[in-house]
Amino acid sequence: MRAHKLIFLTIVSVVFMSSSAIGQNKTLAQKLTSKETTVDQKVVELLSKMTLEEKIGQMNQYNGFWNVTGPTPSSGDAAHKYEHLRKGYVGSMLNVRGVEEVRAVQKIAVEETRLGIPLIIGFDVIHGYKTLSPIPLAEAASWDLEAIKKSAEIAALEASAAGINWTFAPMVDISRDARWGRVMEGAGEDTYLGSKIAIARVQGFQGEDLSQPNTIAACAKHWAGYGFTESGKDYNTVDVGTSTLNNIIFPPFKATVDAGVKTFMNSFNELNGIPATANAFLQRDVLKDKWKFDGFVVSDWGSMSEMINHGYAENVKHAAELSVKAGSDMDMESYAYVNELANLVKEGKVNEDLINDAASRILKVKFELGLFDNPYKYCDEKREKDIIGSQKINEAVLDVAKKSIVLLKNENNVLPLKKKGQNIAVIGVLANDKTSPLGSWRIAADDNTAVSVLEGLAKYSGNKVTYAKGADVALGEASFPFELEINTTDKSGFEEAKEVAKNADVVIMVLGEHGFQSGEARSRSKIGLPGVQQELLEAVYAVNKNIVLVLNNGRPLTISWADVHIPAIVEGWQLGTQSGHAIAQVLYGDYNPSGKLPMTFPRSVGQVPIYYNYKNTGRPAANEPNSVFWSHYIDESNTPLYAFGHGLSYTSFSYSDLKVNKISDNHVEVSVELKNTGKYKGKEVAQLYIRDLFASVTRPVKELKGFELVELEPNETKTITFQLTERELGFYNNSGDFIVESGDFKVFVGGSSVTELEAKFKL
Repeated sequence: MRAHKLIFLTIVSVVFMSSSAIGQNKTLAQKLTSKETTVDQKVVELLSKMTLEEKIGQMNQYNGFWNVTGPTPSSGDAAHKYEHLRKGYVGSMLNVRGVEEVRAVQKIAVEETRLGIPLIIGFDVIHGYKTLSPIPLAEAASWDLEAIKKSAEIAALEASAAGINWTFAPMVDISRDARWGRVMEGAGEDTYLGSKIAIARVQGFQGEDLSQPNTIAACAKHWAGYGFTESGKDYNTVDVGTSTLNNIIFPPFKATVDAGVKTFMNSFNELNGIPATANAFLQRDVLKDKWKFDGFVVSDWGSMSEMINHGYAENVKHAAELSVKAGSDMDMESYAYVNELANLVKEGKVNEDLINDAASRILKVKFELGLFDNPYKYCDEKREKDIIGSQKINEAVLDVAKKSIVLLKNENNVLPLKKKGQNIAVIGVLANDKTSPLGSWRIAADDNTAVSVLEGLAKYSGNKVTYAKGADVALGEASFPFELEINTTDKSGFEEAKEVAKNADVVIMVLGEHGFQSGEARSRSKIGLPGVQQELLEAVYAVNKNIVLVLNNGRPLTISWADVHIPAIVEGWQLGTQSGHAIAQVLYGDYNPSGKLPMTFPRSVGQVPIYYNYKNTGRPAANEPNSVFWSHYIDESNTPLYAFGHGLSYTSFSYSDLKVNKISDNHVEVSVELKNTGKYKGKEVAQLYIRDLFASVTRPVKELKGFELVELEPNETKTITFQLTERELGFYNNSGDFIVESGDFKVFVGGSSVTELEAKFKL
């Protein structure tokens, strides 16, 4: 580390040619590395030595543009970016990864620029770096905050060993629309659960000391409203009321600010007719002024220039002006700031104070990361070799994968499977897939590195397992940037699948979505089993009804036929690198499933958006038999297929003796007796919901306000106690003020959002 400090001192000390300037900059360098000088003082000192163009350079982020350890580019876009990098006109890069590459690009920034300011290196570490945890929606199904935090810690550990020091996660968008592909990247539909998970992920990524080399800066995204995109189409318009904005969309973001998140990313959508990238209400009024956020805001990829398409900015120069005034601090790949901001300042259209504020925020995070003390702190080849893909990493992702599985149905206790003497048929191409279970956002992971379901089952040798593909889900090459071709015609494998299933004691069918059918730009208008898989399921059912359906998917699916006909259904999501082992251990009962749904499963896509915390309306029920004058469909039930919070176990639980104790005017204690009434040791997520019956702004029929993950032995009983304080009992009015009103409340406790065990209390 001393050598790196000396490099930086030398670089800074030769900023100016005169001997007096050299002396001044030695003093500057000492202040920038001094433990007696605060970070804010260091930022002020450094900013005072920077030119306008260098400040703007800190606000410019470029995508990786060439093999940094190879020949220097001499022409084209790469050469242009390389020139900017050497001039100090680049503050951050993304998608440069691996110690060798990161060291090379950091070396240019630190040793070849005038001031030697280090880069912050960003990457989409969404559910792991090279070794992948379950997709975030799956992790949310664990309701295990410690496991989710640990998953983020492990992701940070591995990414930081590869030179990364900033992740574009967590995504904390609340969404009620399973058609939107990016639901896989968030925590589901509920604000309370989403806020708790957001805190866990920020703490996991950033740790207790951001300057440690095993932590990375987190980024709360997408600010704001992206999960409410119309029709579930990515990049689409958002139009929500102030109550939804304040009570549903904002709270998880506020939770990340309170948890100390260092960066925010704005969203592609518009809000109130103004694109988020240039939305001063979001970025200045709420985030920076009201919430006192002191980190920086980065745009999403190219979102500044995309405001031209929105019809909001006339050109890139106008987009730069609008964005910087609204509070966007860093431009990701629009070239707007680096090319236009200096002229805008010189023309008097942009106040340089805005540039100073943005650059200061970015520099502050770099100081907090410890990059000025050691620009190469994330560039340790031995650490990279020892950590990435290590046994410790794989054990951690297996642990959270098991906890993320949800048992949706288990009629006649088909599961767990017997470990000996059975003839098991395994059907479905996804059962033998080692890439799709990695899910979306797996940029650094290698194809063919997931443990398949077949491989997981092979660890159990007591049964005979016979496999048949049945049918492909996707055809041709699968890649992140391009559309996936789904198999809608080829059923040539059906007969083999039926033949294998005929004489089996039990059939395991692994069906669902390809890993690239969810995620960014993967919206679907039909959310059933894609392609010919539903037909395959029905064909196999015709010859053997004893089926365990294992779902691999990144969103809630419409599986009403399966719910009626298939005795056992396991929500296996896309569980990452250790997917097959996790699923096999649950199927055989070595891990008793404990997951609960973080998002409602609809009966049909026509119910979407569907969510548990809906408003009651003025006509919630029919006033007489067969009346049509109430809020309903004439061709579908109002109820979901599987409710928010639903999830079964191989054991059973009972709730009783619900008590409410009013501690003070705004403090209520709720207790309930939880008993394991089954034969197996198991975990239950006890959930508490409230309803404010009459309020100045109408409240939902139920709102999650507490949960506890409890493990019980058979016949063991435990008293679960929840505390309801002002934080849980209040809400935001339409002015954005948090209020707690007196009045009548109901409280509900149980194993899902459809619990009927309730009590009343008054504030």
